[in-house]
Amino acid sequence: MVAAVSAIVRLLPPPAVRAAGSALGHFVFLLDGFHRRIALTNIARALPSKPLQERRAVIRGAFSHFGSVLLELLKLGTLEKRDLLALLDCEGEERVRQALAKGNGVLLFTGHFGYWEVGAMALALRVQPISVMARPLDNPYLHDMLERIRTRLGNSVIYRQGSIRKVLQALAANRGVAILIDQHLHTPDAVYVDFFSRPAATTNALAALALRTGAPVIPAFILPLPRGRYRVIFEHAVEPPPPDATDAVREFTQRCTDVLEMYIRRHPDLWLWMHRRWRDA
Repeated sequence: MVAAVSAIVRLLPPPAVRAAGSALGHFVFLLDGFHRRIALTNIARALPSKPLQERRAVIRGAFSHFGSVLLELLKLGTLEKRDLLALLDCEGEERVRQALAKGNGVLLFTGHFGYWEVGAMALALRVQPISVMARPLDNPYLHDMLERIRTRLGNSVIYRQGSIRKVLQALAANRGVAILIDQHLHTPDAVYVDFFSRPAATTNALAALALRTGAPVIPAFILPLPRGRYRVIFEHAVEPPPPDATDAVREFTQRCTDVLEMYIRRHPDLWLWMHRRWRDA
């Protein structure tokens, strides 16, 4: 099934792939009542000032967006480097270069927001290949396919087993490492930070690694542009807390989470509201 869809999207121009993905996502919105209810509950608690009709429109847009994310990722896996570069409008890549010039590597973070996979591709093409932290997929075929897409430009994937050692090795080699920080964490390593004014269990890895290694921490966000193109934004580095901070890891994690929340508030239809980010929901 996935191979057949990949063969079809290979033939379509990027705008058509985005439109087809949006239609797919809207179809799932109509059918998937379970995740639709989770999303509507999440946005009602996170953005209570929005009227119900507007919240529902945001969630419908989020389903459509993630349909596009899926099909466009398959499309991007088929493009030549020059064709992929032509789709990218990059801002702030000099911030990544300046961070790497310090020699401690760079930690990049984002969430399941916009087209997060495109950021790693953009860095591989315009700066240098990086490593991305990820969870293995349960389906072996889909796992292998996604890994091929992620690594075809020179990037590497770091999975959970032995991940800290591998991340430290990458940073020591002055390489970039990308981390997602918006998933609920079950382990004792989680720290609770405020996310849309609610406590959310969040990975402490980003802040702990930054404080241990001195690697700069740069937020990355990828937004859709017309005609199937992408706006890739590398923000200013997040300032670490002062050395005498009582709980430096939590404070640093909060600062990073605040940047992610700012972008989600600006573009709420580009975030994965269907995920149970707050487990009291």
